[in-house]
Amino acid sequence: MQTLAPIALFVYNRPEHTRRTIKFLKQNLLADESRLFIFSDAAKNDLHNGKVAEVRDIIRSVEGFKSVQVIERKANLGLANSIIDGVTMLTEKYGKVIVFEDDLISSKFALQYFNDALQRYENQDRVMHIGAYMYPLKSNNLPQTFFYRAASSWGWATWGRAWKYFEPDIDKIISNFDSHKRYQFSIEGTMNFWKQVREFKRGKNNSWAIRWYASIFLNDGLTLNPSASLINNIGHDGTGIHSGKNNMYDVKISERRVTEFPDVIEENKEAYQSIKYFLANRKGSFLERVVRFIKEIL
Repeated sequence: MQTLAPIALFVYNRPEHTRRTIKFLKQNLLADESRLFIFSDAAKNDLHNGKVAEVRDIIRSVEGFKSVQVIERKANLGLANSIIDGVTMLTEKYGKVIVFEDDLISSKFALQYFNDALQRYENQDRVMHIGAYMYPLKSNNLPQTFFYRAASSWGWATWGRAWKYFEPDIDKIISNFDSHKRYQFSIEGTMNFWKQVREFKRGKNNSWAIRWYASIFLNDGLTLNPSASLINNIGHDGTGIHSGKNNMYDVKISERRVTEFPDVIEENKEAYQSIKYFLANRKGSFLERVVRFIKEIL
């Protein structure tokens, strides 16, 4: 009998986003059989007190899951430390975890996908991460799921056996990269992953996700991904602490159950090329970039 993974939901000060995230999560098949742990970070400053209180009012009355446990932080940890602490806690206790943040709406088949994949690849050490978001790719020839190198933080899952390789020390991470690895890490220069590493080193961001991807990459790990996204991020509306205002990553959520998984544990070359093409062209023409910039500042 399949043992379902616990769900970790990390929330802060966005009540409407939190309400929508929970609404869609609750509509998932297997939600009523899953344990939900909601980690509520404390306000960073007095300006956030009201919104944090609103969020806590919402999460204290959540129903529709096998069990709901709310963890209200007494002091502000920040998203990175909150996620690292929560994921560590649940993987140590349950051996696996499904992770959501407060700005993700999901397909009703997302939990089924996560649990099926977690069970299928439980003993495949090279598979370190299960992602549920995928870019709006143009290719129609991709399989339902495929392996890829980079890890998306917009709805994901992992095992304790993989999470133990998470390296929080950015200096240790940087010391293991040479120019060739940096090029491959950044999808042949089409994505700013290495820039994110450098900016973390300079204190410009506090990303747990870039360190997790780097940890996977340096351990020759792979991530499983759907070709049709099971998640859409609704946080790119200017309300997020770590996100700007844009729609280039918006997707239409798939309402088809994932039933096919790769048997061969290797990166899918066609998927890699399709993702690389999207990343290289995601910002559009010069005119499209200007229009987007104007919309963002307005």
